[in-house]
Amino acid sequence: MPLLEFEFMKQSRRAQHWGQTAFAAVAACLAASGLSISPAAFAAPTWQFAVSGDSRNCGDVVMPSIAADARAHQAVFYWHLGDLRAIDDFDEDFRALHPKASIAEYLSTAWIDFQRNQIEPFGTMPFFLGIGNHETIAPKTREDFVITFADWLNAPQIREQRLKDNPQDHQVRTYYHWIRDGVDFISLDNSTVDQFDSAQIKWLNAVLQSDRQDSTIRALVVGMHEALPESLARGHSMSDSPGAEAAGLQVYAQLLEVRKTKPVYVLASHSHFVMEGIFNSPYWQEHGGVLPGWIIGTGGAFRYALPPGAAQAKLAKTHVYGYLLGTVNAPDAASQNPIHFEFREVTETAVPIDVAQRFGADFSHRCYQENAQN
Repeated sequence: MPLLEFEFMKQSRRAQHWGQTAFAAVAACLAASGLSISPAAFAAPTWQFAVSGDSRNCGDVVMPSIAADARAHQAVFYWHLGDLRAIDDFDEDFRALHPKASIAEYLSTAWIDFQRNQIEPFGTMPFFLGIGNHETIAPKTREDFVITFADWLNAPQIREQRLKDNPQDHQVRTYYHWIRDGVDFISLDNSTVDQFDSAQIKWLNAVLQSDRQDSTIRALVVGMHEALPESLARGHSMSDSPGAEAAGLQVYAQLLEVRKTKPVYVLASHSHFVMEGIFNSPYWQEHGGVLPGWIIGTGGAFRYALPPGAAQAKLAKTHVYGYLLGTVNAPDAASQNPIHFEFREVTETAVPIDVAQRFGADFSHRCYQENAQN
C-alpha cells in the first residue's frame, strides 16, 4: 500500500462527518494521483447505547447503578421504556425517604423524584423517555406526562427529526423517532388499551415507508412499553386486550415487511425480567416469521416470575436488575446484523456510595434481596 494512502486512511477516522460527498471528492483527488481509498476508511466507529424500563418501586436505588455502568461503557444515550413510578401506591424507595408523606404529597412529587433520582445520575448523557401504563394511572394522564416531561419528549434530536419529517409539525407526542449513524430509533406508545390508535399507526407507516426508501437507513430499533402480541410473554403484553392485540399484530406485520430488506430489532419492558428471543413463539414461527425481540423490565420494579414459555427463549432471567447494552457496528461491518445486544446486570455491590448513604444499607439490601415474587 502506498505510504500516502496508508496515512490518509489513518487520518480519515478524524473526518467521519465529511460524509459521502467528501469521500467522493477525496477519492477523485487520490485517483488523479494513481492512488485509491476504500469506503471502509470513512466508517464510523463502533458505539454503544443503553436501554431498560420499569424503574418503579426500587428504581431510585437501581437506576444510579445502571447510569454508572452505562457511562463506564461510553453509551451515547439511555432509553427508558416506561413505568417510572408506581402511582397506584407509594414506591418503596420514596417511602423510605419520606415515611410520613401523604398520598397527595407523593402524587404531586413522584415524577420530580424520578427526575432527581433516576435521570440526573446520567449527567449529560441524552435520556430518551417512553411512556408506560403506570404513567396513565389516575390521577395521572398522558397529557400530564407530556407537560411534565416536555423537555425530554422535545429534545433536540427528536425535535429536529420531527421537523425534518414535516416542517409544520410542532406537536410534542409520546411517540417519536430519531436517527443516529443510519439507525432509526422508534419509540412507540402502547401505554393504554386504545393504542396503537389510527393516528400513531399512520405516523408509523410514514416512518417505515421512509426508512425502506432511504438508502442511508441500515437498521431499525423499535421500542415500546408492552411487548407486541403473541410473544413468549403474551400473558402480560398487548395480547391482554383484543383491541390492542389487533393493533399490535398490524404493527408486527409491518415490521416483518421492513425486515425483508433491513434489520429490525424490537424492545419492550412491562414484564419485570429480562428475556431474549421473545418472538420465537409457535405463533410467529407459523405466522410470518420471528423478529429479534427483547423484554428488559429490569430497572428496579417488583420482579416477576418467568412465564411458562421462557424455556423457548434464548435468555430468560428474573430476580435481576440491569439493562441492555446495544453495540452498533460501523457501516458495512456485519451489515445483516449490525447491532449486538448484551444484558448488563447490576448488583448490590454496584450501588453508588451516595445512594447507599441516602437510603441506608438495609433498604438497599432489601431492594436487591427482596422486591420480587417468590
